[in-house]
Amino acid sequence: MRGLFILLIFFVFIACKTENNNPVTIKEDVAFLASDALEGRQTGTEGEKKAATYIAKRFKNLGLQPKGTNDYLQPFSFKPKTNPHGEVQFDVNGDGTITGNNVIGFINNKAKNTVIIGAHYDHLGYGGEGSLYRDSIKAIHNGADDNASGIAILLNLASKLKKKNTKNNYLFMAFSGEEMGLLGSNYFMKNPTIDTKSVSYMINMDMVGRLKKDSALAVYGTGTSPIFKQTLKSHNDNFKLIQKESGVGPSDHTSFYLADIPVLHFFTGQHEDYHKPGDDSEKLNYEGMETISTYIFNIITDLNDNGKLAFRKTKNESEETPRFKVGLGVIPDYMFDGKGMRIDGVSEEKPAQKAGLQKGDIVIKIGKNEVTDMMTYMKALAVFKEGDKTKVTIDRKGKKVITEIQF
Repeated sequence: MRGLFILLIFFVFIACKTENNNPVTIKEDVAFLASDALEGRQTGTEGEKKAATYIAKRFKNLGLQPKGTNDYLQPFSFKPKTNPHGEVQFDVNGDGTITGNNVIGFINNKAKNTVIIGAHYDHLGYGGEGSLYRDSIKAIHNGADDNASGIAILLNLASKLKKKNTKNNYLFMAFSGEEMGLLGSNYFMKNPTIDTKSVSYMINMDMVGRLKKDSALAVYGTGTSPIFKQTLKSHNDNFKLIQKESGVGPSDHTSFYLADIPVLHFFTGQHEDYHKPGDDSEKLNYEGMETISTYIFNIITDLNDNGKLAFRKTKNESEETPRFKVGLGVIPDYMFDGKGMRIDGVSEEKPAQKAGLQKGDIVIKIGKNEVTDMMTYMKALAVFKEGDKTKVTIDRKGKKVITEIQF
């Protein structure tokens, strides 16, 4: 009952803001989507439905046309995987055990080509599979950074693009089912509500709420169209850009890249609250999010006169990823572009913690294998099995430290 009351209050608030021509802010969108009232927005739950209703209402107030199969919504039903290596089976007859909803709005400029702007809005609910929370006490995973942040910037871009850059149409998509395996974006590509042959490129935003002091911003998919790198560089006055060419990664842009659509995915990096209850709205960098939104808008503006962008396949780094049976029990700093693998977090009761490794340590050698980046780090782990012992060499604030670790 309390959750319903909060939902109604927010809808009244949003309606008043719109009527008074006072735009809803990025911070206000995050505050609602990452509130306890939505109970973590797990796909198929009441919290996810409340979030979908909120986003649909925001689309309507912004003047976007509905482009779902049921007004702004595109429901999809599926049966969860029983085999972790199998594929989720969608059930178009609606008999699946779980139903999620993509939320889709459209700016129709009567243009030949369409730009897709997307972000997922689902999260982990009270935890379960995918959670890194190890306490026995039940707790809501609000997912403010993951990924209320992406939805808030998406809504901000929708407001900026009304009657602007009119040589493209714009399809705004809030995906559900991302945490369960990119389900919403995968379903859309199999059941599109527009002609996907008209899509020029796709922009995805997943975890864009914690821009750090060094202003590092990762952009994936920079090799998927020849024009991307120069465009990103020419509008960058604020960021330490970390560019990754591959169009394949653990977020919804992958579904579009695999359909030969150029993609750009924006990401401000992992943190200690990733997939934990501590990912709350008060920890986000809202000024940084405004800067990211402006940067993406400037990129879209630059590409407005370029017609349909050329697509280019990239090297699929995931195909080269070695299989390994052990891990250190750390969160890598994916934004680190120096030599080695910098640790961004250490899990309790795992080999790294027991060996004394700390956040900020840079792993430069495991056993006899040098570690220069994420790929060599994974290759170094691949030679070990559970129970093995080895030496790990780290750079700790400029000093070389060697410690023994047992997997």
